[in-house]
Amino acid sequence: MKKRLQLIVSWPVFFILATILFITLPSCQDEVKSTFTYRASIPVFLEMHSIREADIIIQPSPGLDDPGKIYLYGDFLFINEPQKGIHIWDNANPSNPSPISFIPIPGNVDLAINSEMLYADSYVDLLVFDISDIFNISLVKRVEDVFEQMYIDRSTATIITYKDTVITTESEVAPWGRGWSWVLAFSDASSGNRGAAASQSYGQGGSMARFTLLNAHLYAVDESSLRVFDVIKTDDPQHLRNINLGWGIETIFPFQDKLFIGSNTGMYIYDASVASEPKEMAVYQHVTACDPVVVNEKYAFVTLRTGRMCPMGVDELQVIDIQNPYSPKLLKAYPMLNPHGLALSGDYLYVAEGKHGMKSFLVADVLAIDQNQLEFLKSMPSVDMIPGPKSLIVIGADGVCQFDYSTPDALKPLSCIKVKKTVIV
Repeated sequence: MKKRLQLIVSWPVFFILATILFITLPSCQDEVKSTFTYRASIPVFLEMHSIREADIIIQPSPGLDDPGKIYLYGDFLFINEPQKGIHIWDNANPSNPSPISFIPIPGNVDLAINSEMLYADSYVDLLVFDISDIFNISLVKRVEDVFEQMYIDRSTATIITYKDTVITTESEVAPWGRGWSWVLAFSDASSGNRGAAASQSYGQGGSMARFTLLNAHLYAVDESSLRVFDVIKTDDPQHLRNINLGWGIETIFPFQDKLFIGSNTGMYIYDASVASEPKEMAVYQHVTACDPVVVNEKYAFVTLRTGRMCPMGVDELQVIDIQNPYSPKLLKAYPMLNPHGLALSGDYLYVAEGKHGMKSFLVADVLAIDQNQLEFLKSMPSVDMIPGPKSLIVIGADGVCQFDYSTPDALKPLSCIKVKKTVIV
């Protein structure tokens, strides 16, 4: 029998909110009122033992509501729904993807796939699912307490999270006009031993990923550290160590035997040739800004943007010379509108410009990228993308769209998986 999760509501928080509402409501009775619908994150306390006791039952896909990370493995597209779980779509034909199922995973933010084993976080735990039969997925392992930074009380295994809630209220002014500091926007990679790294098959994540795989090891970053897992035995991850990186860590990107880690103050380069013990090679510093990164043999392409978490940043694309990975050097910076994730395919770079759309560039000459913009698709709001073997997969606020990019300067729309619309003002 499926057990319900125990929710422990922070009543002092709601008492404060009620008091604020009382003292800020106007006394005049003849003012015109309007109805506002908005998305808010309400603090909720959870006990991990309740989450662990609840069964994970694979369900039909309920449709996309708030898509987060994307991941491609073979002919299957995995779409994370932040804090809720993972949608699975058959993407054998990118012109007509079809839903398969939904894995409900409380507290899920990221994922990665290794030789038919799916790794996903669930608050403080790492879960392993066998997806060798995509129509009969099973949970085979739970590694507990590896993301322990979420605990607020380790003795009772209590964590704090935020429930994404759509609220409708009637008021003379929009609620955010009253200075309700508590209203937050909800945050803007088969069993048995599969063998050594050479025989393992990995999926492909986007540039905003916090999980990645390299040399039979899983790497996961949180806000301040790099966690290293041995996954030579793919269904039994072994947590080896945590490496402190400082604050503001955001993304991780693997290339050859290196890890490129983006933070809101710089880019870290780690040597992972000894996969179990990655070593720092260099730290490239930049102004405080949100920062994903993709690389090739010579250059790292980094987008910096302003945003709620990086209000003092800049909006630009930076090209960094990494031919000497111990001494990365900025070559040139190009102004952008509000760049998020990005993808590199040969000499072509695709940049997600958030609500502004998506841009493509020829980057064969990294000192003349601004002179070689190919397209600017203003109708495609985008936050990240994956250059897959069959299509360019783009995720944004409206859903997940795919393009034929065999002609790089003329993207051809193939399909879109649209989100369920909720009117929010």
